[in-house]
Amino acid sequence: MGKNKKHWPDTGQTEDPAGVNVNEEFPAAGERETENPSNQPEPLVEDEPTLREMLAREQEQLEECRGRLVRLQADFDNFRRRTRQEKEQWFRQASEDLVNALLPVLDNFERAIKAPGGDLQNFTTGVQMIRRQLDEVLAEHGLEPMVSEGADFDPECHECVERVTAPDQSDNAVVEELRRGYYYRGKVLRPAMVRVNQTN
Repeated sequence: MGKNKKHWPDTGQTEDPAGVNVNEEFPAAGERETENPSNQPEPLVEDEPTLREMLAREQEQLEECRGRLVRLQADFDNFRRRTRQEKEQWFRQASEDLVNALLPVLDNFERAIKAPGGDLQNFTTGVQMIRRQLDEVLAEHGLEPMVSEGADFDPECHECVERVTAPDQSDNAVVEELRRGYYYRGKVLRPAMVRVNQTN
């Protein structure tokens, strides 16, 4: 065996012909098995603090989102309450404006009632003037009377209470208006009660 060993002059290291260092120390048989006899993976202790930190960050973000949601809900409740109050205030103001506009009409009615004398013509003229004044006030606030007589019957605007025969009128035409209908800001507020012509 001495013939197969080669001595290196610089290091004195020996190796066999296969190139294996004979001076290298190897663990004894069974030594590796005794280091971890259960063959179980060693726990990654160094990863546990990282997982805790990740969990803490997630918990912090969750609490932040929960707080933000609570603030948004409170802001929405305040907005809804403020909107309701503003709407109620707007209706009160609109009603007050209408009542103030009707006060002069009421004053004229009182003057007409207290006027001395028994001249029926003057009284009638005064009432007609008050009526025109009332129509003007209501028109300023969006009320518009319907013109039904002579128009074709429209179930959206008219309520037929009777069918009559009028030879001088076209079929399904409104012959007579029994109760006036009104529009409020372009929408039907109250349909007119009418009599409608029926030729057949």
